[in-house]
Amino acid sequence: MPRDIKSAGIGEFGGAPATADWGGSLTTMPLYWMYEAAQSSLGPARALADAGRLYFKNPANPASHTDWGRKMGAMCEVFERATRRYGKPEFGLATTLVNGERLAVTEKVVWSRPFCDLIHFQRAMRPGARKQPKLLIVAPMSGHYATLLRGTVEAMLPDHDLFITDWTDARLVPVTDGSFDLDDYIDYLISIFRFMKGDVHVMAVCQPAVPVLAAVARMEAEDDPFVPHSMTLMGGPIDTRENPTAVNQVAIDRGTEWFQRNVVTMVPWPHPGAMRQVYPGFLQLTGFVSMNLDRHVEAHKEFFNHLVDGDGDSAEKHREFYDEYLAVMDLTAEFYLQTVDTVFVRQSLPKGEMTHRGKPVDCSKITRCALMTVEGERDDISGVGQTKAAHTLCSNLSDDKRVHYLQDKVGHYGVFNGSRFRSQIAPRIHDFILSNQPRAAAASKPSAPAEAPRKAEPAEVGAEPKTAAGAEAAVRAPATGKRAKSNGATRLAEPQGPADDLTRITGVGPKLQAVLNEAGIFHYWQIARMTEDERKSLDAKMTPPGRIARDKWVEQAARLVDAG
Repeated sequence: MPRDIKSAGIGEFGGAPATADWGGSLTTMPLYWMYEAAQSSLGPARALADAGRLYFKNPANPASHTDWGRKMGAMCEVFERATRRYGKPEFGLATTLVNGERLAVTEKVVWSRPFCDLIHFQRAMRPGARKQPKLLIVAPMSGHYATLLRGTVEAMLPDHDLFITDWTDARLVPVTDGSFDLDDYIDYLISIFRFMKGDVHVMAVCQPAVPVLAAVARMEAEDDPFVPHSMTLMGGPIDTRENPTAVNQVAIDRGTEWFQRNVVTMVPWPHPGAMRQVYPGFLQLTGFVSMNLDRHVEAHKEFFNHLVDGDGDSAEKHREFYDEYLAVMDLTAEFYLQTVDTVFVRQSLPKGEMTHRGKPVDCSKITRCALMTVEGERDDISGVGQTKAAHTLCSNLSDDKRVHYLQDKVGHYGVFNGSRFRSQIAPRIHDFILSNQPRAAAASKPSAPAEAPRKAEPAEVGAEPKTAAGAEAAVRAPATGKRAKSNGATRLAEPQGPADDLTRITGVGPKLQAVLNEAGIFHYWQIARMTEDERKSLDAKMTPPGRIARDKWVEQAARLVDAG
């Protein structure tokens, strides 16, 4: 669903961000304020219930040993848990087992944008340990946090150098950081693939199957050297015309305009994202629960009985499940509505009508990135055949680069979590990844062959590299620091030590990094120490000029130098 005003949310894809007005109705706009008021009014009752829970569970209280006292304590806990707002859970994966050895795991954010952090699960591997393939798990941005994939991460962590996208709750992102829609989502994925230099395998769980496939298709069409080695699409709505489910039918019957009128509201003060238009988490949760209301009511009845009976293990399992299930995040209105319109209402991707930044998304261009699709026999969200349709779209991919697997006796969540995922699906994905992992001698993307020095043509800002080898050569980082003459000016021809990732500077993307490298700039300190004359000379190579001062490259580079 197009917008009237749009700029990308990250500098390398189009400059300063802009917001857009999706609207809503007079009925929906006050919803968030009403919800916040209800939460505030329930605060005293919730605090009283929590105090009552502690009182009736205290062994020193004689009433805690009576049936009446246990029922009172259970009632207080059920009320408190049913009315609280659940915060973002933790992954809580402190260790993992690698080759029979228990290793410590540390979470580190290695790439960040306003709406997403890329988390690396760093393991304390022994020096000289065999390098494992990098795996990027793209978590769904469909209401729940990335921690919903805790079981997926835990299963894949022993055999992979693992990363995951941690999407940000839209109510926490100020409106000054701009908007975020499906095009921006694809931009983020392309930026992450480039950040990882293409030496990665990507796994998309449910909703991100479409943007991941679109991102790879656009990169292949542009002959981008940093295309992932493989992609695994799991329970994703590639073609919702195949075996449509109740979820698909609701979107078709109601249309995008219905969702715009009835679920779009505005974040209230004092949240950081105040005045941002969103599809709020509490409305999403209402939809989740209403789909299986009887099951949730019965689960809470059983929870109450477990508390009364003193069945601590069963009660704790209930807490763990609902701590995750009831923790939801707001989605930007533009992302939600464009996804509904593109994926579910118009089915743009399988019809060949989907575009990204005005350019067609043509999956037939995919020839290098291997494809695996995984479906669940009982999936009631993405029906059987919807994900497999990706193979039809990737018509020019060779047979040795494609695999499809249908897991029997599992529903949607069983595709990426649970016992069958761990015992049957995860090993197949691992084997697929290893089959498409370059050999150790060629683990990184191949470099362009050495050739005689030649005069470099001036690089035009915004121009795409003509070949994959040319694009890669533009960002390749030699290890020495010799200086050379170029057009009468002294420049640093090669980096001194490992080159810095200049795309960490806001406003610098792969294209501008190539321009900087051509000018002999490979390190943050070079930009931080740039003189006025050097800045003017570099500005002259860019279109439009003035980027360095406008985006404060020198100040950003100085902070990166200080940060080490």
